[in-house]
Amino acid sequence: MDQDINVDDLFGESGPLDLGLPNAPPPTKGLAQCQDEMRLLGCRQKIAWSRLGCIAYISSDGLRVNLRHLKCNSSVGKWALSDETPLAPVTETHGGNQLVHLSWNETGSEMAVVDCLGRVSIYSISLALNSISPVRQAQLDSSDDSNQIVGMMWLNTQRMASTYPMLLTIRLHAFHQAAKVNGRWAYTPFRRRPIGPFHPANKNALICVTRAGQIRLMYQNPDSKWTELPAELKNTGYSDRMLTHASIVATASGVLIATYSVCQKICLYRVNITWNPDKWENTQVKQGAQFPIPSFRFQHCKIDMPSSILNVTRGVDEHLNQSLPFPNSIYSLTRLEIMPGQIDSPTGSTAIPWILAVFAKPVHATPEYPDQQGPPSMIVRWQLDSAPQAFHPKFDEVTTRKSNSQPKSKMELRRLDDIHCDKYIISVDIVEHGTALAVTHDDSSVTFYDTRTMAVFNGLDDTSTVTCLAQAGFQYPIDSTGVSIAFSPNSCVSVLLDTEGQPHLRLMEHTFGSNDGLYDETKFSSAVAALTLGFSRGCGAEVNTDDILMVALRLLRQETQSVFIGEVYRALPVNCNFTVETEKLMTHPYIPRCLSLQAALGFKGRLKRRGLASSVTWTTLQLRHAAVLIAYFFQHGNKGQSDASDPEILRVILGNIKWVLDFSHYILSEVFDLADEFEDLFTDQEVFAQKLKTVNSVPLLILLSSMSRAFLRFICRGLRGVHGAFAKLNPAMLPPDSRVYYTEICHALDNSPVRIDIYEKFLASVDSAVKHAYQGAGFGDAERPGPEKELLVNARIPPVLVTAVSTVLKHNIPALKSEINYKDILLTDYSWLGYGNDARTAMYRKHRDVDILKKIVLRPTLAVGRSGRVVQPQKRRRCVLSLWGGSSGIIYLR
Repeated sequence: MDQDINVDDLFGESGPLDLGLPNAPPPTKGLAQCQDEMRLLGCRQKIAWSRLGCIAYISSDGLRVNLRHLKCNSSVGKWALSDETPLAPVTETHGGNQLVHLSWNETGSEMAVVDCLGRVSIYSISLALNSISPVRQAQLDSSDDSNQIVGMMWLNTQRMASTYPMLLTIRLHAFHQAAKVNGRWAYTPFRRRPIGPFHPANKNALICVTRAGQIRLMYQNPDSKWTELPAELKNTGYSDRMLTHASIVATASGVLIATYSVCQKICLYRVNITWNPDKWENTQVKQGAQFPIPSFRFQHCKIDMPSSILNVTRGVDEHLNQSLPFPNSIYSLTRLEIMPGQIDSPTGSTAIPWILAVFAKPVHATPEYPDQQGPPSMIVRWQLDSAPQAFHPKFDEVTTRKSNSQPKSKMELRRLDDIHCDKYIISVDIVEHGTALAVTHDDSSVTFYDTRTMAVFNGLDDTSTVTCLAQAGFQYPIDSTGVSIAFSPNSCVSVLLDTEGQPHLRLMEHTFGSNDGLYDETKFSSAVAALTLGFSRGCGAEVNTDDILMVALRLLRQETQSVFIGEVYRALPVNCNFTVETEKLMTHPYIPRCLSLQAALGFKGRLKRRGLASSVTWTTLQLRHAAVLIAYFFQHGNKGQSDASDPEILRVILGNIKWVLDFSHYILSEVFDLADEFEDLFTDQEVFAQKLKTVNSVPLLILLSSMSRAFLRFICRGLRGVHGAFAKLNPAMLPPDSRVYYTEICHALDNSPVRIDIYEKFLASVDSAVKHAYQGAGFGDAERPGPEKELLVNARIPPVLVTAVSTVLKHNIPALKSEINYKDILLTDYSWLGYGNDARTAMYRKHRDVDILKKIVLRPTLAVGRSGRVVQPQKRRRCVLSLWGGSSGIIYLR
């Protein structure tokens, strides 16, 4: 047999012998290296997605960090990944050392970068997702292999109810599930309870565990300088060799730390962090008070030895009575996590934490090992239980024993059933606010488990309850393979890094049970409820919701998007009726989110006109922006604060005032035309109502909607105080540019064809017509939200408001003409607003852009030099701030 023999000749076959055995698929490229890295070091997150929407990933050479985010292509309205932006300070501060781990804090505004020597640098998002500034240098840490980070966790922050607490005072909510009640989905919000420990000054802090068994608390002082508190985990009385993995989680009773060592021991610790003093006010910085100083208190909980780590691998008959690992076991730990259970719960309690460990065998197993035919990966779990310690019965015979003494409870690790996986696991992530566990495999498939029961979400199991997207039938299609993955803030989009270090965007998909182009109503309804639940959770947690928008644009047809929008208005909830109590409009945290979602869904490209419903909400969003800006600025101006004299702020105020004045005049111009068009129909209300259904007028809908009309009234109230604010300032003390802007603002108001008080009176007359229409139809406070929502969501005038339109066109408009400069209103060019259907507006939209925040006309995107050649286009910033409800790309939109 040592000689070369043609085996096919033994069977007398002329062709090669085909035994019909399946060929094993080749392993994923880079999988072997990935598994080796996961065995050696617990911290190796190569890509991370911030809750604010910033995607950071380590380059293929391990020396750089690049940034990306989701963005909308302004030409066609399609969403995709942005171009990469290198984060240059990272390479400089780490001195060319290999970068191994990225981690964002809870709010998504701070990012930690860890290199192979355990040095940590921290960066902060201040103004833009692709502009991150360093706040902590890696040179503060020593360069030692034993200092390598094997586990890391950011402390939570006691966040305000909103990013803008002076404007939004309502506490934000969390959402547990969507349940169908009487044929409609009900979304029950509850108040979110953040889990400590917290920094007393509400500054950033993170905990690290090193390979040498040291715990490090890095934290910011109130002066924003970083310092550190180190301690040894070994001081609990148990010594071990080097650690490879550690997992940290915050619980109501302290921080839990699970570690895994090179000698295959899992240890569990409970750590309490206390601060002295435990309270801090920002005013104490100026008073020179001592900064809060932390301290650790350790409690060693449990040790689990190697003999009980793995159950029997299926298919190894000769070892049925023996536990793994065997003396020659090739299985080793690649992932260690402490799962906090479901965080958001209406009862305020969280599920008992449990430990998850992933064990895997080498990608290229060798025949020497008896368990080589076992599954590639196994998920091993322990439940953390608290059990009372019982005294030995002999203690009852001791006469000095106190009768009322109670033994302290102890922490027990209760072994749960193992889960065998026929693929290699490359990532384990808690997604959708703790409701699901995403396990990603080497072939890019993602399996979702229920975090409470570890049951696999296979689709629509319960048609009356929805807890997450996977439970409602959403899934990731198998796509390009990779070895690192990051999920979006709401988990419906992911980015996979291939072996070349290039990111690939993946979106969740859903068929809605479609057959011959028709949706299964039950599956479609549950899918929309899941999208609504995800969007509502994102709003309540103040995270970016561009991923939800991206999936909705891809999966929902235009005619079904209104169903999704209607559910969002119900879930958050937005009443839409502001005919009374208009002050609540300025403090409602979810209104900008809803308006932004609907406006973004209707954007099809900068050269295409929006649909009517999208135009109404987009305009309302801009009116809100102007109302908040003008009210807040002049409130500070009346108090003599320095912001009122800042020339750049005054430039923004001037641009918004010019826009508001032109838009208010455009409303009158359009309504005047409608009054002339309907003049012959006022005597026949039935014909009037039928013709009104054919009218697609954004100004008329803006006037009829109580929300947008209230914003117009807030704007008028603020503009009335312009002259008074200017009079309280000393012109001699103003910078020259500020005096110019103040003069232009006053000039724009003085030369307006409609005085502010006259416009306010007109808005009041519309208010009166709408209220009388509701009263005449018997609509009280309970019935009015329906028609108001119809105006916003579907951009249709409800039958109950037909009489109000008739009153405005027949009586209010003719009465207004004698008090305004009617000629100037009709002759003004409103093309820069972007609402008209005429050729001039289309030409303006094609060649000019408007800064949406500043309301300033920008220079043409392509400039022509003196030689006649086209020079480089002017760079434009793109808005991704929460001012627009978290939907990026709004800066493109008109």
